[in-house]
Amino acid sequence: MKPKIRQILDMNAFSQDSAQTMNSGSLLSRRLKNFGAASVLFYRTPIEMIGGHGARLVASDGTEYLDFYNNVPSVGHTHPRVVEAISKQAAKLNINTRYLSRVVDDYLDALKKTFPDDLDNILLCCTGSEANDLALRIAMQRSGNRGFIVTETAYHGNTLAVTHISPAALKKDPLPDHVIAVPAPFSTIYGEDLGKGFAEAIKGAVDELENRGYGCAGLICDSIFSSDGVLSDPPGFLSEAVAVIKNAGGLFIADEVQPGFARTGTHMWGFQRHNVLPDLVTMGKPMGNGFPMAGVAAKSSDVKRFCEHVGYFNTFGGNPLAAAAGQAVLDIIKEDGLMENALLVGSHVMAGLNAIREKYLQISDIRGTGLFIGVDLCTDGDPDRPDPTLATDLINTLKHRHILIGAAGKYGNTLKLRPPLCLSIKEADIFLDNLAQGLDTLI
Repeated sequence: MKPKIRQILDMNAFSQDSAQTMNSGSLLSRRLKNFGAASVLFYRTPIEMIGGHGARLVASDGTEYLDFYNNVPSVGHTHPRVVEAISKQAAKLNINTRYLSRVVDDYLDALKKTFPDDLDNILLCCTGSEANDLALRIAMQRSGNRGFIVTETAYHGNTLAVTHISPAALKKDPLPDHVIAVPAPFSTIYGEDLGKGFAEAIKGAVDELENRGYGCAGLICDSIFSSDGVLSDPPGFLSEAVAVIKNAGGLFIADEVQPGFARTGTHMWGFQRHNVLPDLVTMGKPMGNGFPMAGVAAKSSDVKRFCEHVGYFNTFGGNPLAAAAGQAVLDIIKEDGLMENALLVGSHVMAGLNAIREKYLQISDIRGTGLFIGVDLCTDGDPDRPDPTLATDLINTLKHRHILIGAAGKYGNTLKLRPPLCLSIKEADIFLDNLAQGLDTLI
């Protein structure tokens, strides 16, 4: 019997049920009182963080943790060049985009060079949720349809519209009628010809949306399927599904909030590994290395059509402070060779994981590219017997060994590895050594 399907925010989360005996004046108690049921904290015992540098985080008790999870500060925690860029711009001016600002358009010109030529407009906002929400609206306006296709455990954000396309966030409510979720692209589901099988599932969803009277406005997915369990390969398998969507008059929305900004190690954007041309690309999280900024890359014709029907303006989206942070991130990725480092160190991690797998039958699969890796844990290595309990135990064991990782997948049995792109070989070896030792204590 397979375990219960787990929602994304429940994975590796602190349980408020275990908070009954804690000190009422503690920081944890204050957090739970302030956030209430909306409090989401990592680990069985949450950590108070007070600092960070590179791929390291520092807790209030002085403990230093190797961060193998947080992709928001993708070029490194408190990177001095990002800090300097933000500080200098904050000391000069921070204003909205109703005024001209050279730093904003210099940044946009640099960002646009990383995209296909026809994605010639970029709309800036503050969060990936906002970016995906805006992308849905543009897709509906251009296609004239309202239906969307996602994967079964997708997560794309937390606005009302984006929650509706985020099955991994829903605890009780079903998907709305205008959204269809198809199984994630596992070869165990679709067979050896993954591209063909996944495209057929997408075609079935397109037909069903037509039957329901919504039509197909688009397919939105991570170009590395993240919350589904880190599904990246083979490169190019996504192209057939994209062709199905475009033939149906829908748009392909590439959600690059997690796989974007050089994380794959081979390309700036995950969709480039699949040799597809998105109609819309959404960005967020690592865009400003922790500064809240996000965006949508789109065709100018689609933006024009959208704006003929509704006005769009974002007070904080595209402010000079965000642009300064974003420009620093682009410069660091290029000048410090972080894409190349992601490939080098990521390949080293994959090799180490495969060596560990030879000893531990419980590791049933290892997937990923660059510094975006998923490791499945299953009973006796049987993919039909996922073991989320072992995953949770191992995550918390590694936390006690001062290594931070996360979870993903339909059942929460996938270890999710997304360290900052500046991770070193030495730090990778620290992780691998501790992972093996952690498995030794649990198996």
